[in-house]
Amino acid sequence: MTFDAKHLNDFRNAQQKWAETTLKQAQTRIPERQDSFTTQSGVEVNGLYTPLDIDELDSLRDLGLPGEYPFTRGVHASGYRGKLWTMRMFAGFGTAEETNARYKYLLAEGNMGLSVAFDLATLMGYDTDAPEALGEFGKCGVAISSLQDMEMLFDGIPLGDVTTSMTINGPAPIIWAFYIAAAEKQGVPMDKLQGTLQNDILKEFIAQKEFIFPPEPSMRLVTDTIEFGTQRMPLWNTISISGYHIREAGSTAVQELAFTLADGLEYVRWALKRGLDIDSFAPRLSFFFNVHNDFFEEIAKLRAARRIWAREMKETFGAKNPRSWLMRFHTQTAGVSLTAQQPEVNLVRVAIQALAAVLGGTQSLHTNSMDEALALPSEEAVTLAMRTQQVIAEETGVTLTVDPLGGSYYVEALTNQTEAAVYDYFRRIEAVGGVIPALETGYMQQEIAEASYRQQIEVDSKRRIIVGVNKYATSERPSIPILAMDPNGYERQVARIKQLRLTRDNSSVEAALNALRIACQSDENVMPHLITAAKAYATLGEITDVMREVFGIYHEPVAI
Repeated sequence: MTFDAKHLNDFRNAQQKWAETTLKQAQTRIPERQDSFTTQSGVEVNGLYTPLDIDELDSLRDLGLPGEYPFTRGVHASGYRGKLWTMRMFAGFGTAEETNARYKYLLAEGNMGLSVAFDLATLMGYDTDAPEALGEFGKCGVAISSLQDMEMLFDGIPLGDVTTSMTINGPAPIIWAFYIAAAEKQGVPMDKLQGTLQNDILKEFIAQKEFIFPPEPSMRLVTDTIEFGTQRMPLWNTISISGYHIREAGSTAVQELAFTLADGLEYVRWALKRGLDIDSFAPRLSFFFNVHNDFFEEIAKLRAARRIWAREMKETFGAKNPRSWLMRFHTQTAGVSLTAQQPEVNLVRVAIQALAAVLGGTQSLHTNSMDEALALPSEEAVTLAMRTQQVIAEETGVTLTVDPLGGSYYVEALTNQTEAAVYDYFRRIEAVGGVIPALETGYMQQEIAEASYRQQIEVDSKRRIIVGVNKYATSERPSIPILAMDPNGYERQVARIKQLRLTRDNSSVEAALNALRIACQSDENVMPHLITAAKAYATLGEITDVMREVFGIYHEPVAI
């Protein structure tokens, strides 16, 4: 805040007197619990925050007003007074039929949008019956091997009326083509579809490791989707630049934000190199963040994210459209924070994390279920997770005013510190040659690994407490109900794929795959060819194999 020099000097004198008298007396009676206090990112936290901690903050320049540059206080002028965040539960398991039933259940329970989790075979571009996919069917998401599966997944769900988020990266353009084709079968043209494709391949190289092709062709495919979406699908977010998985890999909040924003800026550079105008595609870029246990640090992270992105879009890349400056993001509570011990306690963790996401100004939120450290969520658990969001929205009063923590000495100081730490990482990434050289040499991976190791040391030494794990533990085994999938689902899925290959027009499939191969070998945008192949019922594995043949596959260098 902007304070005059006399006011600050008077406060400095008053604070010094307070520290020497009132505080010292209190600490003599009750010593502080530890020598120092830090956030989960290792940022030192003072015992008290005052105007002296934010004396250089310019309210208009650094905070502004909600809905206006630099969007520190939120992207909507009226906050949640006009519209609540989208309550979007992530779901997918087993066959398309099983997941379809869960989607219909979620929509009936108040879900505002669908979010698709895919199984590992799908994430890696393999059909369910591929040898490489053996044992992975439906375990971490739904199996989608062709347009036929996509049609079953959304059977009875009007794709013109829902927004759909799809957590897919390596084969993202292919899965998107399946979705576009399925919508067309329902009579919904692609320019009417609303949703988000995760499609963030850089964070796969950095953290989640579900990459297929090398970085350069992978970035070419992402740029193809951005170009296609910009030209043909104005309501669709073609990429969700994701910090979530970076955080789940063990990063700090600062590293999550720094590496995510660095990735986002790299996608912008590639789109500009393609010849796209920044104001044509930047408004449809979206983000996805993790919200962990450190309540105030997470709020500060989200506020700093908006301010940094707005500044970079406007000042570095010269975007003129205010919609290009604002950052829209989805948040998810921290899966890595969930414990198998005393799983009911996860309800408390998730509620606090979700509250931080809301106070940080999220546009969309998924709340994890209490049983996810044990299995895919049951209906009871996912209902409680949804009710958590509904209680925050309807009962707590936190939606009554915009950015209720704005102006807090602690929150503003922590936001500033987070921003400064992010720019320090930007400089370090630039020093090693940029984002792609940084991931190819393992710089970011090593930073995350070291942070994860430090956190584990803190847990093992009990400097970091995990309730029910290293303190307040019990010997009782969890007794909550666990989701059971259809035991015959795998056989049914394999039989369906075999029947599809026998009954489709295989000459059309071959022609579509040949055209795709030629497009991959040239600079042509591959999306129209992927849609043609999808409509011919070429399978995910067949399409990905063509791309593997042209682009090759990536083997990550071993870090030493």
